[in-house]
Amino acid sequence: MGAGLGGRPGEGLYGRLKAYEGKATGSVGIGKDLVNEPMIRHWCEAMGDTNPAYRGPDAIAPPTMLQAWTMGGLSGQSDRVDRSGAFDELFALLDGAGFTSVVATDCEQEYVRELRPGDRITYDAVIETVSDRKTTKLGTGHFVTTRMDIHANGRLAGTHRFRMLKYAPAKRTSEERSPGRDTRIERPRPVVNRDNAGFWDGVAEHKLLIQKCDGCGELRFPWLPGCNGCGAPEWHPVEASGAGTVFSYVVMHHPPFPAFGPGPYAVGLIELTEGVRMISNVVGVPYDKVRIGMPVRLEFLRVDDELELPVFRGGDGD
Repeated sequence: MGAGLGGRPGEGLYGRLKAYEGKATGSVGIGKDLVNEPMIRHWCEAMGDTNPAYRGPDAIAPPTMLQAWTMGGLSGQSDRVDRSGAFDELFALLDGAGFTSVVATDCEQEYVRELRPGDRITYDAVIETVSDRKTTKLGTGHFVTTRMDIHANGRLAGTHRFRMLKYAPAKRTSEERSPGRDTRIERPRPVVNRDNAGFWDGVAEHKLLIQKCDGCGELRFPWLPGCNGCGAPEWHPVEASGAGTVFSYVVMHHPPFPAFGPGPYAVGLIELTEGVRMISNVVGVPYDKVRIGMPVRLEFLRVDDELELPVFRGGDGD
């Protein structure tokens, strides 16, 4: 890969990469639709979000819809945004340096003002940062962060950042390639924090715990620090029965990734009898036999010596 891959800005490859920071990845784009009530309703129905702030004459759009108003759908955005060559040039430069693989790592949103029906959405994107050389389990490379600024009627409404790693895959040692070596890849671990630790404590005891608000009695999942309905911070856990139905599902056809086992496989949005929904694998039935409305029942799948996950069995596979 040559010298100068790390170091200070202005030295070798890293200096050339840093020169792309702040460059636009396209001209100003225009959302295909104004912010509108039907799209808000569809979003809330899909998410199971009944917050009254998203209904009625003074409705606002759910903040997490921010990027939805910029999407082009199946026809794309080619008629509404001109893309510059900066992003392609940056990736070509990284490819030429041996960083030929790419993986998305994370995204984040920041909300500045509420969006309301009738707002006209415009947006533009820039290459915000290119990191110095980093070494990860996947390999060595550079993190590239793009930032999309989203405006409503010309005023900043929020930002969406998307980060990816452009890397050279790590080479396996002769010991790692030896026939007798255990080459199993560990399943990625869930992120456990102070807001959801109780849920994972329940999983360890083979319990599916949801939250019940002490203020209004609303049941909720996933775990949150406060109630979406009344705003009360107090709550207590309730054990779900484990029975439910498939509300929606997708079939995963991604390239083979040993940590997740052989594909394709079905991932369902499960509506529990308690009325909340959660996402998990649908097992016990071929992926092409999963159907909306199919009854399912909770069980716990041991992935390895340290991790069990809640999944839903859809039948005997007949």
